Amino acid sequence: MSKLQQALDSGKFVITGEIGPPKGVDIERCLEDAEKLRGQVVAINVTDLQSAVMRVGSLALCTKLVERKLEPVFQLTCRDRNRLALQSDLLSAWTLGIRNVLCLTGDHPVLGDDRDAKPVYDLDSVQLLKAASFLNGGHDMSGHELEGKPDFFLGAVVTPTAEPLEPQIIKMEKKIAAGAKFFQTQAVYEPESFERFMNETQSFTVPVIAGIVVLKSAAMARFMNQNVAGINVPEELVQEMANTKSEDRNGLGRPYSGDH
Repeated sequence: MSKLQQALDSGKFVITGEIGPPKGVDIERCLEDAEKLRGQVVAINVTDLQSAVMRVGSLALCTKLVERKLEPVFQLTCRDRNRLALQSDLLSAWTLGIRNVLCLTGDHPVLGDDRDAKPVYDLDSVQLLKAASFLNGGHDMSGHELEGKPDFFLGAVVTPTAEPLEPQIIKMEKKIAAGAKFFQTQAVYEPESFERFMNETQSFTVPVIAGIVVLKSAAMARFMNQNVAGINVPEELVQEMANTKSEDRNGLGRPYSGDH
């Protein structure tokens, strides 16, 4: 059982971190960032070609973290692989010591830096969770028996500030039925909307980890609004940062104080 699963199963307040692999083979800075999180977080998310930009793969960097006795959360998107490759990468991850997996559909390549890239989307995030659950049960998606099975701690994502919210809740229920044992949210900057989401989903028994990205400047906030799907920084918060003299020392992130 992973440390993340142990912590969430015990009901502890859990903090995770995140690192993004570089666009190139120099991973030293990335590993240095991970080392700074040692002892501060339970696990470290490693993004999978975030924003549909070609980078070092999540699997490779997760393996480097395992070698350093840091616990990764392997983010896996459906955008770039068919069901064969997705299942193969999951089996490979287990053999490399990776225990936590966050299943995502993935941003469309039109949002990235190479719009000639062709999306795959053989599966979506719900189907990927089902595939990973099948593997945990000892069979692949086609029903063929495995020679040794993994036991992944499976997670999924949700956008708690979406409007309308109901489709997110419906998909959240489908993800739970497919095997999701925890959720991580998009970055939250509207506490009232997040509280509404938590109230609407209070009957669910799956823990939710609220996403927080500390904003360094108004320009960063505007960039995220324009380029990062599922994130909305309220205009009043952007203006508050724009009017602050020392933006680099006044990053604003407003976490939700509840748990779920």
